Amino acid sequence: MSDDDVMYRFLLPRAGVRGALVRLGGSWREVAGRADYPPTLRALLGETLVASALLTGNIKLDGALSIELKSASALRLLFAECDDCGRLRGLARWHEPLPEPLALNDLAGAVMAITMGNVERGQRYQGLVELREPGLAASLENYFRQSEQLPARFLLATGAGQAVGLMLQKMPDEGGHATDVDHDAWNRVLQLTATLGVDELLATPAEQLLFRLYHEESVRLLETRVLAFGCSCSRERVSAMLRSLGRDEVEAALAARDGEIEVVCEFCAQRYAFDRIDAEHLLSDSAAPGTAETQ
Repeated sequence: MSDDDVMYRFLLPRAGVRGALVRLGGSWREVAGRADYPPTLRALLGETLVASALLTGNIKLDGALSIELKSASALRLLFAECDDCGRLRGLARWHEPLPEPLALNDLAGAVMAITMGNVERGQRYQGLVELREPGLAASLENYFRQSEQLPARFLLATGAGQAVGLMLQKMPDEGGHATDVDHDAWNRVLQLTATLGVDELLATPAEQLLFRLYHEESVRLLETRVLAFGCSCSRERVSAMLRSLGRDEVEAALAARDGEIEVVCEFCAQRYAFDRIDAEHLLSDSAAPGTAETQ
């Protein structure tokens, strides 16, 4: 299997730690190539895209998991998503000048949310990430301490055409409490992980990297999962969005655009066109109700 666009799930059984390693190549280049992102924002978007995949590694996901940041600063929006089929997408909206460095805890009015579930079924869970740290990795570690009551460690990096991330999580015992079989195990794993530099994380093949770091902990590879760029947009979702606007706004849009509405997906550039007949159909009482969410 190619080491490009893959998630590796693994276990450190002696230490009671589970983990995931994600390497993105073509999928990240597809996302990064959608806009001329400033270097600092490009790096943050890559880290967020990797993190969205990592967070799906140890959960049963039905639908998609997204990380979304909104702020009143120059960074208006940052969004990354991985679904249960391993499809990734992401984008950012900003205006110049962006702050240097781009520290999350300095962004005015910033709110970050992790959302998972199935939009069509109305089954969604959302948790807020406190942005008390400048970096995404440290912010996610705080989130796990508060929401899961279990420690986690994240390493996130972007390079020339690739983005890579490593996630470690201490496992609970059967009673729901952190394992206490080996009190030093978690610290030992963190010390091993601390020997890993950004350049090595980006350059070393996944299985070789895991063995180099954790062979003393009898690292066990559980699963490999193929990832790819993909978008969940559809004509049905766009129709539902237009329906939610109401007849007056849709008819005004038709009049302003010579009888045709064109909607372009910001994630994948797919174009959806609606003429007056299409609009009348989706606005009619016989049109099936749908979700107003276009993401």
